[in-house]
Amino acid sequence: MGRAYRVRDIAVQAGLSETTVDRVLNGRAGVSFRAQRQVEQAIRDLDRQQSQVRLGGRTFVIDLVMQAPARFSGAVRSALEGELPGLRPAVIRARFALDETASAPAMVETLDRVRRRGSQGVILKAPAEPEVVEAVDLLVAAGIPVVTLVTDLPTSRRAAYVGIDNRAAGATAAYFISQWLGDAPGNILVTLSRDTFRGEEEREMGFRTTLRRLAPQRSLVELNNTDGLDTTMHGLALAALSADSTLNAVYSIGGGNRAIVEAFTSLNRPYRCFIAHDLDPDNHALLRTGALTLVLHHDLPTDLRRACQALLQSHHLLPNAPHSLPSNIHPITPHNLPNRTPIST
Repeated sequence: MGRAYRVRDIAVQAGLSETTVDRVLNGRAGVSFRAQRQVEQAIRDLDRQQSQVRLGGRTFVIDLVMQAPARFSGAVRSALEGELPGLRPAVIRARFALDETASAPAMVETLDRVRRRGSQGVILKAPAEPEVVEAVDLLVAAGIPVVTLVTDLPTSRRAAYVGIDNRAAGATAAYFISQWLGDAPGNILVTLSRDTFRGEEEREMGFRTTLRRLAPQRSLVELNNTDGLDTTMHGLALAALSADSTLNAVYSIGGGNRAIVEAFTSLNRPYRCFIAHDLDPDNHALLRTGALTLVLHHDLPTDLRRACQALLQSHHLLPNAPHSLPSNIHPITPHNLPNRTPIST
């Protein structure tokens, strides 16, 4: 295991000492199960990033830390690894701490662990909790720049935010839904994964404000704290539909869309339109069948490239200071759906 790589490379990737890695590789006693898993994961990461390992020059190791459903964090991971070979002037390798349901204390523990073992930068999707902001500020104070992805922590000392203008995305969703519903009666189901994600809160605010202007007669039914997981979403969606027989449109901010569609289907309830975010494999399939009406999409590989460039700028390896730059929003329907699932959000 791992014989294709230097012990030092595996140790850096795993965030462990070279002694611990050597003990794992040689099957010696006194190694925790967690350390063994970390070494195994590090080798898998290095396998995927072989081109980076082979390159000479200054090597940067950055950390991608996310709380998100696996379908989205997997897309982000693939997009980042796809961009690494083209980044210069430093050689960049990536480590990953991806969790579907991490609490704020667990997120703080992860960020503190990154700070203690060292890193050249962090790309972060995390809830906007005070303790998380404090952990980000400690990273920056330790010389580790942070770039927020998809959802921002503007009160922190992060270097930049990369992602769409979430308020504009919510307003765009409200515009499309008001056009599709027209004068037809009905209320709208709005779903979020967590109210502590600032990006989702901004989407909801943009949606609510614009809909109030365009269709003030409509009511919103909001589902929250689902983590965007199908298992959580299904029961909540069923309950909401049973309680309000007029729900006939959906704006899904935080995911779990397959479960929402299944809830409508199980109750034999039609809907007039369904708008979602993220062109992940689930949503690609739902669009293809017409279960989704529209996905608000943007180019995730470009976002990850910008995030890495912002980290390099923070280390003065690229000109100019890092800055936030909103991504363009692209409406995708069943009629302009790419043939292959892109890595995007």
